[in-house]
Amino acid sequence: MAPTAVADLLPSTVGSKSVLPKKEKAHVHGMQDVRPLAAISHGDITLPGIPTFPSFAEKRQWQLEHMAAAFRHWSREGYVLGISGHISVRDPEWTNCIWLNPLGKHFGLLCASDMVLVNLDDGKVVGGNRSKPPNAAGFLIHAPIHRRRADAHSVCHAHTKYGKAWSVFGKPLEMLTQDTCKFYNAHACYNQYGGVVLAEEEGERIADALGDGKGALLRNHGLLTVGQTVDEAAFLFLSMEKACENQLLAEAAAANGLKKVLITDEEAEYNFKMESDYETCYAEFQAYYDYEDYHLKGEFKQ
Repeated sequence: MAPTAVADLLPSTVGSKSVLPKKEKAHVHGMQDVRPLAAISHGDITLPGIPTFPSFAEKRQWQLEHMAAAFRHWSREGYVLGISGHISVRDPEWTNCIWLNPLGKHFGLLCASDMVLVNLDDGKVVGGNRSKPPNAAGFLIHAPIHRRRADAHSVCHAHTKYGKAWSVFGKPLEMLTQDTCKFYNAHACYNQYGGVVLAEEEGERIADALGDGKGALLRNHGLLTVGQTVDEAAFLFLSMEKACENQLLAEAAAANGLKKVLITDEEAEYNFKMESDYETCYAEFQAYYDYEDYHLKGEFKQ
């Protein structure tokens, strides 16, 4: 995360009832000399990583199918709120263009053919579905991130229950659980609120706050995550929403006098290395992709 994203945008004082654990015995960290995906695959078989494709057309179709599956997953998770929320994916051939979901279609009905191709330079629709427009706020939030981050091939943003609730405090997530460590030193808190994003400046400020991190809490607004694949970004979004839920539950318990015990920096750093890897996060989402594919009989691929 960019240093400037912290100093200017986080609260000047952050109160906490958290404590670090007493000095524990040294822990042994294994499998640090192999890829994280191989480390979690016991035996002779390793879970498959991100596939490669012989043509741009085949990769494009694969990306759009996985983008549609992510929206079907969002619908199942209850992330739908009217027509708010968007996912973007960079085109593999025309890398100055991104695919966005159309405005006004329920996440649970989206298919690969529904997506809209938009030019990052001027915001014009240049391909894909032309029957509905993309979300203007979606383009203004996502475009600056895609322009600045060559590694950010996908960006996810939605107004989810627990993400919104934790965002109102203007505080980053604490390293309370193993899962939250996916965001150790890799998420920002955009501690401002400028209303519905309909101006370029607000999108640029969000990109400033995100820096080179994996996600951001947008105060009074919602969550945002990025990934090298839509699968990674979608899994990180789910993880951040769950982390916000856990944080709120822990805060409620702490309000009754219990003290939260944080994960140490050493252990958080190890967890981050092993669990936030782009290939591992991609693999994590395949369980959800397969679930949607099974129950929908591939409908979203159309």
